[in-house]
Amino acid sequence: MSLKIAVIGLGYVGLPLANALSKNFQVFGFDENKKRIKDLKLGIDTNKEIQLKDKKIHFSNKLDDIKSCNIYILTVPTPVNKNKIPDLRIIKKALKNIATIIKKKDIVVLESTVYPGFTSEIAAPILEKYSNLKFNKDFFCGYSPERINPGDKKYKLENIKKIVSGSNVLTTRKIKKIYGSIIKAGIHVSESIEIAEAAKVIENTQRDLNIALINELKIIFDKMGLSTTKILKAASTKWNFLNFQPGLVGGHCIGVDPYYLTYKANKIGVKPKVILAGRKLNNSMGNYFANNFLNFFKKHKIFKKKKKF
Repeated sequence: MSLKIAVIGLGYVGLPLANALSKNFQVFGFDENKKRIKDLKLGIDTNKEIQLKDKKIHFSNKLDDIKSCNIYILTVPTPVNKNKIPDLRIIKKALKNIATIIKKKDIVVLESTVYPGFTSEIAAPILEKYSNLKFNKDFFCGYSPERINPGDKKYKLENIKKIVSGSNVLTTRKIKKIYGSIIKAGIHVSESIEIAEAAKVIENTQRDLNIALINELKIIFDKMGLSTTKILKAASTKWNFLNFQPGLVGGHCIGVDPYYLTYKANKIGVKPKVILAGRKLNNSMGNYFANNFLNFFKKHKIFKKKKKF
Protein backbone atom coordinates (compact mmCIF):
# COMPACT_ATOMS: atom_id res chain seq x y z
CA MET A 1 0.00 0.00 0.00
CA SER A 2 1.70 3.22 -1.18
CA LEU A 3 0.46 5.79 1.31
CA LYS A 4 1.76 8.91 2.97
CA ILE A 5 0.29 9.38 6.42
CA ALA A 6 0.32 12.56 8.49
CA VAL A 7 -0.30 12.33 12.24
CA ILE A 8 -1.52 15.69 13.54
CA GLY A 9 -0.69 16.26 17.20
CA LEU A 10 2.34 14.52 18.68
CA GLY A 11 1.39 14.02 22.30
CA TYR A 12 0.97 10.80 24.27
CA VAL A 13 -1.39 9.46 21.56
CA GLY A 14 0.03 10.84 18.33
CA LEU A 15 3.71 10.05 18.77
CA PRO A 16 3.31 6.33 19.57
CA LEU A 17 0.88 6.08 16.64
CA ALA A 18 3.30 7.79 14.25
CA ASN A 19 6.07 5.54 15.50
CA ALA A 20 4.06 2.36 14.91
CA LEU A 21 2.84 3.43 11.47
CA SER A 22 6.34 4.39 10.35
CA LYS A 23 7.28 0.70 10.30
CA ASN A 24 4.99 0.15 7.30
CA PHE A 25 4.33 3.58 5.78
CA GLN A 26 5.93 6.91 5.05
CA VAL A 27 4.88 8.97 8.05
CA PHE A 28 4.91 12.70 8.75
CA GLY A 29 4.48 13.94 12.31
CA PHE A 30 2.96 17.42 12.58
CA ASP A 31 2.67 19.61 15.65
CA GLU A 32 2.31 23.40 15.96
CA ASN A 33 4.58 23.39 19.02
CA LYS A 34 7.98 24.40 17.62
CA LYS A 35 9.80 23.29 20.76
CA ARG A 36 8.17 19.85 20.54
CA ILE A 37 9.22 19.46 16.90
CA LYS A 38 12.75 20.63 17.67
CA ASP A 39 13.08 18.08 20.48
CA LEU A 40 11.66 15.25 18.36
CA LYS A 41 14.07 16.01 15.53
CA LEU A 42 16.87 15.68 18.09
CA GLY A 43 15.45 12.33 19.20
CA ILE A 44 14.04 13.66 22.47
CA ASP A 45 10.56 12.67 23.65
CA THR A 46 9.86 14.68 26.80
CA ASN A 47 6.89 12.36 27.53
CA LYS A 48 9.38 9.46 27.66
CA GLU A 49 7.00 7.18 25.75
CA ILE A 50 9.09 6.47 22.66
CA GLN A 51 12.77 5.85 21.91
CA LEU A 52 13.29 8.01 18.81
CA LYS A 53 16.80 6.98 17.75
CA ASP A 54 16.85 6.09 14.04
CA LYS A 55 13.08 6.52 13.66
CA LYS A 56 11.82 7.11 10.11
CA ILE A 57 9.35 9.91 10.90
CA HIS A 58 9.45 13.30 9.18
CA PHE A 59 8.72 15.87 11.90
CA SER A 60 7.47 19.36 11.04
CA ASN A 61 5.36 22.29 12.20
CA LYS A 62 4.76 23.52 8.64
CA LEU A 63 1.62 22.52 6.74
CA ASP A 64 3.45 22.67 3.41
CA ASP A 65 5.59 19.73 4.54
CA ILE A 66 2.59 17.43 4.89
CA LYS A 67 0.44 18.49 1.94
CA SER A 68 1.63 15.54 -0.15
CA CYS A 69 0.02 13.09 2.32
CA ASN A 70 -3.23 11.32 1.51
CA ILE A 71 -4.18 10.12 5.01
CA TYR A 72 -4.48 12.64 7.86
CA ILE A 73 -4.96 11.33 11.41
CA LEU A 74 -5.92 13.87 14.09
CA THR A 75 -4.78 13.11 17.64
CA VAL A 76 -5.16 16.56 19.18
CA PRO A 77 -6.48 17.30 22.69
CA THR A 78 -10.22 17.75 23.26
CA PRO A 79 -10.53 19.07 26.84
CA VAL A 80 -13.41 20.76 28.65
CA ASN A 81 -13.50 24.38 29.81
CA LYS A 82 -13.99 25.64 33.36
CA ASN A 83 -17.76 25.18 32.97
CA LYS A 84 -17.27 21.51 31.95
CA ILE A 85 -18.33 22.25 28.37
CA PRO A 86 -16.36 20.59 25.52
CA ASP A 87 -13.55 22.90 24.40
CA LEU A 88 -13.33 22.21 20.66
CA ARG A 89 -11.04 25.07 19.69
CA ILE A 90 -7.93 22.94 19.16
CA ILE A 91 -9.60 20.28 17.02
CA LYS A 92 -11.53 22.86 14.99
CA LYS A 93 -8.30 24.72 14.28
CA ALA A 94 -6.60 21.48 13.24
CA LEU A 95 -9.49 20.69 10.89
CA LYS A 96 -9.30 24.14 9.32
CA ASN A 97 -5.55 23.74 8.78
CA ILE A 98 -5.95 20.31 7.20
CA ALA A 99 -8.76 21.61 4.99
CA THR A 100 -6.37 24.04 3.33
CA ILE A 101 -4.14 21.22 2.05
CA ILE A 102 -6.35 18.15 1.49
CA LYS A 103 -6.90 16.92 -2.05
CA LYS A 104 -9.38 14.73 -3.83
CA LYS A 105 -9.49 11.14 -2.50
CA ASP A 106 -7.77 12.11 0.77
CA ILE A 107 -9.01 10.63 4.06
CA VAL A 108 -9.20 12.47 7.39
CA VAL A 109 -9.40 10.22 10.46
CA LEU A 110 -10.18 11.51 13.95
CA GLU A 111 -8.84 9.76 17.05
CA SER A 112 -9.60 12.51 19.55
CA THR A 113 -12.50 12.13 21.98
CA VAL A 114 -15.66 13.75 20.61
CA TYR A 115 -19.39 13.36 21.14
CA PRO A 116 -21.52 11.15 18.86
CA GLY A 117 -22.21 12.99 15.62
CA PHE A 118 -19.23 15.36 15.78
CA THR A 119 -17.50 14.03 12.66
CA SER A 120 -20.54 14.42 10.41
CA GLU A 121 -22.01 17.53 12.07
CA ILE A 122 -18.86 19.58 12.75
CA ALA A 123 -15.70 18.06 11.24
CA ALA A 124 -16.96 17.32 7.72
CA PRO A 125 -18.60 20.77 7.26
CA ILE A 126 -15.39 22.51 8.39
CA LEU A 127 -13.35 20.44 5.93
CA GLU A 128 -15.84 21.20 3.14
CA LYS A 129 -15.90 24.93 3.85
CA TYR A 130 -12.15 25.50 3.88
CA SER A 131 -11.20 23.02 1.15
CA ASN A 132 -13.97 23.69 -1.37
CA LEU A 133 -14.27 19.92 -1.71
CA LYS A 134 -17.37 17.77 -1.24
CA PHE A 135 -17.56 15.34 1.69
CA ASN A 136 -17.93 11.69 0.66
CA LYS A 137 -17.37 12.64 -2.96
CA ASP A 138 -13.99 14.39 -3.05
CA PHE A 139 -12.67 13.55 0.42
CA PHE A 140 -13.66 11.06 3.11
CA CYS A 141 -13.63 10.78 6.89
CA GLY A 142 -13.14 8.13 9.53
CA TYR A 143 -13.11 7.76 13.28
CA SER A 144 -10.89 5.41 15.27
CA PRO A 145 -10.89 6.28 18.98
CA GLU A 146 -7.59 6.26 20.81
CA ARG A 147 -7.33 3.85 23.73
CA ILE A 148 -3.78 4.46 24.90
CA ASN A 149 -3.08 4.43 28.64
CA PRO A 150 0.06 6.60 29.09
CA GLY A 151 2.85 4.86 30.96
CA ASP A 152 1.21 1.44 30.77
CA LYS A 153 3.89 -1.05 29.79
CA LYS A 154 1.47 -3.93 29.26
CA TYR A 155 -1.37 -2.37 27.27
CA LYS A 156 0.43 -0.47 24.55
CA LEU A 157 -0.98 0.69 21.21
CA GLU A 158 -0.33 -2.61 19.44
CA ASN A 159 -1.87 -4.67 22.26
CA ILE A 160 -5.21 -2.87 22.43
CA LYS A 161 -8.03 -3.82 20.06
CA LYS A 162 -8.82 -0.94 17.69
CA ILE A 163 -12.24 0.31 16.66
CA VAL A 164 -12.35 1.64 13.09
CA SER A 165 -15.08 3.31 11.06
CA GLY A 166 -15.37 5.23 7.82
CA SER A 167 -17.82 7.50 6.02
CA ASN A 168 -18.37 4.80 3.39
CA VAL A 169 -17.53 1.13 2.89
CA LEU A 170 -14.35 1.68 0.85
CA THR A 171 -12.98 4.21 3.35
CA THR A 172 -13.66 1.82 6.21
CA ARG A 173 -11.73 -0.91 4.40
CA LYS A 174 -8.75 1.39 3.83
CA ILE A 175 -8.68 2.53 7.45
CA LYS A 176 -8.99 -1.06 8.65
CA LYS A 177 -6.04 -2.10 6.47
CA ILE A 178 -3.87 0.74 7.77
CA TYR A 179 -4.52 0.07 11.45
CA GLY A 180 -4.59 -3.67 10.90
CA SER A 181 -0.96 -3.52 9.82
CA ILE A 182 0.14 -2.36 13.31
CA ILE A 183 -2.49 -3.60 15.78
CA LYS A 184 -1.74 -7.14 16.98
CA ALA A 185 -4.84 -7.33 19.18
CA GLY A 186 -7.19 -7.10 16.22
CA ILE A 187 -9.65 -4.67 14.63
CA HIS A 188 -13.33 -4.12 15.37
CA VAL A 189 -15.19 -2.56 12.45
CA SER A 190 -17.97 -0.26 13.59
CA GLU A 191 -21.13 0.01 11.48
CA SER A 192 -20.95 3.80 11.53
CA ILE A 193 -18.77 6.67 12.66
CA GLU A 194 -21.43 7.70 15.20
CA ILE A 195 -21.32 4.25 16.84
CA ALA A 196 -17.52 4.44 17.10
CA GLU A 197 -17.72 7.95 18.60
CA ALA A 198 -20.30 6.79 21.14
CA ALA A 199 -18.26 3.71 22.06
CA LYS A 200 -15.32 5.93 22.98
CA VAL A 201 -17.22 8.18 25.37
CA ILE A 202 -19.06 5.37 27.15
CA GLU A 203 -15.87 3.39 27.82
CA ASN A 204 -14.61 6.03 30.21
CA THR A 205 -18.08 7.10 31.39
CA GLN A 206 -18.71 3.55 32.59
CA ARG A 207 -15.36 3.46 34.40
CA ASP A 208 -16.05 6.86 35.97
CA LEU A 209 -19.40 5.65 37.33
CA ASN A 210 -17.93 2.40 38.68
CA ILE A 211 -15.28 4.37 40.56
CA ALA A 212 -17.94 6.78 41.83
CA LEU A 213 -19.93 3.86 43.26
CA ILE A 214 -16.91 2.51 45.11
CA ASN A 215 -16.03 6.01 46.36
CA GLU A 216 -19.54 6.39 47.77
CA LEU A 217 -19.28 2.97 49.40
CA LYS A 218 -16.00 4.03 50.98
CA ILE A 219 -17.65 7.11 52.50
CA ILE A 220 -20.40 4.88 53.95
CA PHE A 221 -18.00 2.25 55.30
CA ASP A 222 -15.66 4.89 56.77
CA LYS A 223 -18.61 6.21 58.79
CA MET A 224 -19.29 2.66 59.97
CA GLY A 225 -15.67 2.12 60.93
CA LEU A 226 -15.27 -0.70 58.41
CA SER A 227 -12.31 -1.35 56.10
CA THR A 228 -13.30 -0.79 52.46
CA THR A 229 -10.20 -2.68 51.35
CA LYS A 230 -11.18 -5.78 53.30
CA ILE A 231 -14.80 -5.55 52.17
CA LEU A 232 -13.76 -5.36 48.50
CA LYS A 233 -11.39 -8.28 48.99
CA ALA A 234 -14.23 -10.38 50.40
CA ALA A 235 -16.72 -9.31 47.70
CA SER A 236 -14.17 -10.10 44.98
CA THR A 237 -14.37 -13.78 45.80
CA LYS A 238 -17.57 -13.84 43.73
CA TRP A 239 -16.71 -14.51 40.07
CA ASN A 240 -18.70 -11.61 38.58
CA PHE A 241 -17.83 -8.88 41.09
CA LEU A 242 -16.07 -5.91 39.46
CA ASN A 243 -13.18 -5.04 41.74
CA PHE A 244 -12.86 -1.27 41.30
CA GLN A 245 -10.93 0.65 43.94
CA PRO A 246 -11.77 3.97 45.61
CA GLY A 247 -9.64 6.95 44.74
CA LEU A 248 -9.20 10.11 42.73
CA VAL A 249 -10.17 10.26 39.06
CA GLY A 250 -7.79 12.20 36.86
CA GLY A 251 -6.00 11.85 33.56
CA HIS A 252 -6.92 12.96 30.07
CA CYS A 253 -10.07 10.91 29.54
CA ILE A 254 -12.03 9.49 32.47
CA GLY A 255 -12.82 12.86 34.02
CA VAL A 256 -13.50 14.48 30.64
CA ASP A 257 -15.34 12.04 28.37
CA PRO A 258 -18.59 11.98 30.40
CA TYR A 259 -18.99 15.72 29.80
CA TYR A 260 -18.83 15.19 26.03
CA LEU A 261 -21.66 12.67 26.24
CA THR A 262 -23.80 14.78 28.57
CA TYR A 263 -23.21 17.86 26.38
CA LYS A 264 -24.67 16.02 23.39
CA ALA A 265 -27.47 14.60 25.53
CA ASN A 266 -28.51 18.09 26.59
CA LYS A 267 -28.45 19.19 22.96
CA ILE A 268 -31.05 16.57 22.07
CA GLY A 269 -33.23 17.26 25.09
CA VAL A 270 -32.07 14.52 27.46
CA LYS A 271 -31.04 15.57 30.97
CA PRO A 272 -28.51 13.01 32.32
CA LYS A 273 -28.79 12.24 36.01
CA VAL A 274 -26.63 9.22 36.85
CA ILE A 275 -23.62 10.28 34.76
CA LEU A 276 -23.39 13.76 36.26
CA ALA A 277 -24.03 12.45 39.78
CA GLY A 278 -20.99 10.20 39.39
CA ARG A 279 -18.90 13.09 38.10
CA LYS A 280 -19.97 15.31 41.01
CA LEU A 281 -19.07 12.66 43.56
CA ASN A 282 -15.68 11.87 42.02
CA ASN A 283 -14.85 15.59 41.81
CA SER A 284 -15.52 15.89 45.55
CA MET A 285 -13.18 13.08 46.57
CA GLY A 286 -10.06 15.26 46.66
CA ASN A 287 -11.46 17.23 49.58
CA TYR A 288 -12.74 14.06 51.23
CA PHE A 289 -9.34 12.35 51.21
CA ALA A 290 -7.56 15.56 52.26
CA ASN A 291 -9.88 15.96 55.25
CA ASN A 292 -9.32 12.30 56.18
CA PHE A 293 -5.56 12.87 56.23
CA LEU A 294 -5.92 16.02 58.35
CA ASN A 295 -8.20 14.25 60.82
CA PHE A 296 -5.72 11.37 61.03
CA PHE A 297 -2.88 13.81 61.79
CA LYS A 298 -4.96 15.53 64.49
CA LYS A 299 -6.07 12.25 66.07
CA HIS A 300 -2.51 10.92 66.33
CA LYS A 301 -1.02 14.34 67.16
CA ILE A 302 1.31 14.19 64.19
CA PHE A 303 3.29 17.39 63.45
CA LYS A 304 1.79 19.04 66.52
CA LYS A 305 5.20 20.38 67.49
CA LYS A 306 7.63 21.90 65.10
CA LYS A 307 10.52 19.60 64.40
CA LYS A 308 14.07 20.80 64.28
CA PHE A 309 16.27 19.61 61.42
